[in-house]
Amino acid sequence: MISLPPSERDLHAYVDHQLPESDRRVLETWLAAHPDAAAQVHAWQQDAHVLRASLSGTLQLPANPDLDPALIRRRIRLQSRRHLATAAVLLIAVSLGGLGGWHAREATQPSMLPMADAMQAFRLFAQDGVLPADYRAQDSGTMQAWLDRYFNQAHRLPDLSPSGFKPVSGRLLNTEQGTAAMVLYEDPQGRRISFYIRPPGPNNGFLPHGSRTANGLQAQYWSGAGYNYAVVSPADLAPTHVLQF
Repeated sequence: MISLPPSERDLHAYVDHQLPESDRRVLETWLAAHPDAAAQVHAWQQDAHVLRASLSGTLQLPANPDLDPALIRRRIRLQSRRHLATAAVLLIAVSLGGLGGWHAREATQPSMLPMADAMQAFRLFAQDGVLPADYRAQDSGTMQAWLDRYFNQAHRLPDLSPSGFKPVSGRLLNTEQGTAAMVLYEDPQGRRISFYIRPPGPNNGFLPHGSRTANGLQAQYWSGAGYNYAVVSPADLAPTHVLQF
């Protein structure tokens, strides 16, 4: 239970959707009675929204720790409103320029390898942790319920508990094929595996069951119930730790 008035850490947890529902209701009631604090929180929420929107289509870009929302918010608080406007313009220009560069390179390539976006998402979020999670799991049941809100009648989340892995967080992503999600699993040693789901896209690019290894990662992929799926793990993770389909 949070204490009132809330700390800055509580406010950032609220912006990043990391508060329990009960604490979130308490904080929203407090914010309604404190318009100055509510205005600051609203500004942080807009910053986070702009960052997620600018990064959502650029999973192929190298991870950049300077784009961490909490770090950017700390910088913004130290700058004047004039500097804030300048920084926002520069951030949008850099993001759009990087995105345009990626699309230009993509146009010169004949095709993408199966579920390359799933492997790129693993590198960006599981290995580098650029953005906070959209959802923190309490157990596998709550994670499944969160996923069902966005992917109706999709395959169930893989049960990796026999190998020691449990779902801990989820992230929503925007791809050219449509909304995607990555569920991150961890074991007691801190090793990570991800489950990735997205629609097949307008060309119905369904996949046969298969697997491939690239740049130190292994992806097992398949299609079913109207979606494409992949389980991504470090390539040196023993096969017994990866889901057997």
